[in-house]
Amino acid sequence: MHGRNNISKNTKVKDVKKTIKGLLKYLKPYSIQIFFVLLFSIGSTILMIWGPKILGKATTKLFEGIMYKKISPLGFIDFDYIFTILSLLLLVYIISALLRYIQEFVMNTISQKISYNLRSQISVKINKLPLKYFDKNTYGDVLSRVTNDVDTISNNLQQTLSNIVSAIVTLIGVLIMMLSISPLLTLITILTLPIATILVGIIASRSQRYFKNQQRMLGKINGHIEESYSAHEVIQAFNAQDKTLDKFNRYNNELYTSAWKSQFLSGLMMPILNFVSNIGYVGVCILGGYSVIKGKIQIGDIQAFLQYVRQFNQPIMQVSQIANVFQSVMAASERVFEFLDEKEEVKEIENPIILDDLKGEVIFDHVNFGYDKDNIIIHDFNAKIKPGQKVAIVGPTGAGKTTLVNLLMRFYELNSGSIKIDGIDITNMKRENLRKTLGMVLQDTWLFNGTIKDNIAFGKLDANDSEIIEASKEADADHFIRTLPEGYNMMINEDGSNISSGQKQLLTIARAFLANPGILILDEATSNVDTRTEILIQDAMSKLMEGRTTFIIAHRLSTIKDADIILVMDNGNIVEQGNHESLLKKKGFYYNLYNSQFETTN
Repeated sequence: MHGRNNISKNTKVKDVKKTIKGLLKYLKPYSIQIFFVLLFSIGSTILMIWGPKILGKATTKLFEGIMYKKISPLGFIDFDYIFTILSLLLLVYIISALLRYIQEFVMNTISQKISYNLRSQISVKINKLPLKYFDKNTYGDVLSRVTNDVDTISNNLQQTLSNIVSAIVTLIGVLIMMLSISPLLTLITILTLPIATILVGIIASRSQRYFKNQQRMLGKINGHIEESYSAHEVIQAFNAQDKTLDKFNRYNNELYTSAWKSQFLSGLMMPILNFVSNIGYVGVCILGGYSVIKGKIQIGDIQAFLQYVRQFNQPIMQVSQIANVFQSVMAASERVFEFLDEKEEVKEIENPIILDDLKGEVIFDHVNFGYDKDNIIIHDFNAKIKPGQKVAIVGPTGAGKTTLVNLLMRFYELNSGSIKIDGIDITNMKRENLRKTLGMVLQDTWLFNGTIKDNIAFGKLDANDSEIIEASKEADADHFIRTLPEGYNMMINEDGSNISSGQKQLLTIARAFLANPGILILDEATSNVDTRTEILIQDAMSKLMEGRTTFIIAHRLSTIKDADIILVMDNGNIVEQGNHESLLKKKGFYYNLYNSQFETTN
């Protein structure tokens, strides 16, 4: 019961009007094409409606000829007339099929273009979202919006638009044709319409929330699978397979339940509609046959009318299918539009200051920050770093070391205060220009599926081969690269498993050398590499830091003894500042932290 309540609360489309307006906005550029699609749909449907009437004339003529031959030896069947009628019928159906083909072709093109535009906008949007969005949402859910939800819109939009027009035209056209044959038989047929409409409405309203939950759970299960795959070794190492599997099963069961209920309810529409329409069909057959016997209606007309009864029920069945498809489109559209409407990073100022000749002075002036406004984690932080100084940021796990670096990179906006580089507030600079002046070498080495050369060139996309090789030599990476199969042209696996952790780190240092930033941010952790590689990494980092203002997120305090300034953080606050010797003399937080690591005594 608890799970069921959650579904009903969270799965209904929140704002149908807003979602429809969003879809119309994407359809507007193709209004001329859509006009012709609707025109062709109307033309194709009218021709299909006209078909039974034409066939009815041939049936009547054939029936009359057979009856005349029974009554009189002089009677004959007018095959020329019948052949002419059937030729006309064939032409009508060919033109109808051609119009339908053109309509489907154009609508398919439109839906694919909309899909293309949505994916392009999502791709642009991803780069404009602040990091806090990705802190709260899994990559799998974002991926699901880009793939599953956009595909749902693309695949079903075509069907929704063309079918709804066809259904309306068929309903009106068939109704006119039936009235022209027999108002009484038409009345019998129409009586089934309210029953069918009420049933479709009830089922559609109940299935809608399950369609939304189906899309939501698809995003969750994708995120969980991605995380499980990327953390496969960790899961195995901690024997967490059962827990991971339990979580997957929970998501999978809810997805199964939502998908089963949505498909089951929508699947009920066709059998129920067939049952209701068959009741009307039986009534028409009985009364129609009686009318033919009495000579009130021609045999060809009753044959045409029976075909119209079937066609009359088709729009109702199409409505049930459209209701099913429309709910999927609405659920997927709302998720995509929610993503596109997410709050972006603070916009750049109109006339940003371009920092060309960087010196490297950094000033933190009364900086206050919290991931939530009500929970400030950095309080009134002040520091002045001179050009070329080495600044170490130390503290226990969760102290806020990485947060401080993220603020400098402007991944997050300050609650108050300012950060200045060479006297310029970073909010007065373009993010692109700001981040070009900053280089990062982090413990979590990020490499993409490509060649070693391409991965190094990520630091400077227009770099030539000689620049890449020179940067690799500076980073002490050239030697090991040349020992690899294909050297600089060797492909790195998607998970980077074909090179060691230390080699990955050297490649990221080479990337930083190539970028040649004025200010460096280093995560100097090398605990997961062998001693020889650690010496290479430390040597490469030392060369990289020469002449540059450097911020070091320090994990082992022995590596930052020569830092010009050490910022000691605890619970988001800078509790101490100074160099190694002065902080030890204070016998405060840093003194205790240092001694706890190295068990030294003074």
